Amino acid sequence: MYDLIIIGAGPAGITAAVYAARKRLQFLVLTGDIGGQAAWSGDIENYTGYQFITGPDLTAKFEEHMRKYNVPVKEREEALEVKKTGGAIKVRTAKGEYESKTVIIASGKVSKELGVPGEKEFKNKGLTYCATCDGPLFGGKAVAVIGGGNSALDAALQLIKIARHVYMINITPYLGGDAIMRQKVESSEVVTVINNARVTAVVGDNMVSGIMIKREERIEPLAVQGVFVEIGLKPNSGFAKDVEKNEYDEIKVNCLNQTNVPGIFAAGDVTDVPEKQIVIAAGEGSKAALAAFKYLNSSQ
Repeated sequence: MYDLIIIGAGPAGITAAVYAARKRLQFLVLTGDIGGQAAWSGDIENYTGYQFITGPDLTAKFEEHMRKYNVPVKEREEALEVKKTGGAIKVRTAKGEYESKTVIIASGKVSKELGVPGEKEFKNKGLTYCATCDGPLFGGKAVAVIGGGNSALDAALQLIKIARHVYMINITPYLGGDAIMRQKVESSEVVTVINNARVTAVVGDNMVSGIMIKREERIEPLAVQGVFVEIGLKPNSGFAKDVEKNEYDEIKVNCLNQTNVPGIFAAGDVTDVPEKQIVIAAGEGSKAALAAFKYLNSSQ
């Protein structure tokens, strides 16, 4: 029986783990990977203390801090179910079941899919959801970034330095996202922005050779060798069926990071806290760990 189980090791989960270690709790971290969305980010210019740092570098700093405390982490072990039974909270994974007095859900978000023909067939065959991970594979090639928000802008800014040409396929009349990022993208000679357009199919043989896009009621082909899907994210909250969520499937929390289930807390992008930022997720992780610590002391 653990004092605490932390689900996820992005900025929220790692920060919660650091605080839990400092409080000398008996705890465990269960996660699919280290870093979460922060590890996928390109250039980060708004994290306090770093005027500029890349996502992978900041993730490495987070992990180094966490490892300093010898935090017990089980990687590639994602939660499949969280359920409170009596006084214990059970967390089930594909590899086993764990019991704890408290749980912090910091499982972040996962990429939304296009839901068009060819997407599943060409996943990892020219179609990807992570420019940071896979961008270097497309050196000198023409690629398409699908989306018009911050994640799409970030992907485009990374690919400008790598690809021969970057097409941005945006469903709305104008690009959204951060004004500075948008200006950098729109001023690049390497980028072509196609607004009011949607992808209807991904095509190719063994690898991606293009996409079909629809604009002004016409469907036309666009030859590209890479497709980066950046149309947003959805909360990774499906395994927590008993906690209350909003219409976006974000876990509802109060200012103490408490959910509607006593002993279950949540932090970071998986919650309904406004603004999904690394610095906010880290702060929420610390709050959740401190709240869990106080809960443990008051319930004993």
